[in-house]
Amino acid sequence: MNVLWTIIGCGIVTWLSRVIPFVLVKNFDLPKWLIQYLSFVPLVIMTALIMENIFTHHAGSLPTVNYENLLATVPTFVAAIISKSLIVIVVVGIVSMALIRLAF
Repeated sequence: MNVLWTIIGCGIVTWLSRVIPFVLVKNFDLPKWLIQYLSFVPLVIMTALIMENIFTHHAGSLPTVNYENLLATVPTFVAAIISKSLIVIVVVGIVSMALIRLAF
């Protein structure tokens, strides 16, 4: 029963942390500089996620390159630049990774 309450509690906290900012910002006009600053957040998050998967961290030494992920990233970036369609990007990424894992 404790596990159920923990899951429910985590769901509520997650939901509130995503809804409260929208409710608070809805009633205020944000300064232009803040809106411009916040426009970079999605780009920074995606860059961090990509870099985390390309480089493998080893405690006490420099990170190493995960060549499978790096190779799959190249056609995915090309698809992103050409198509600008999320579904195309996802499909190209999945197919690229599947082909690389099949080949290696």
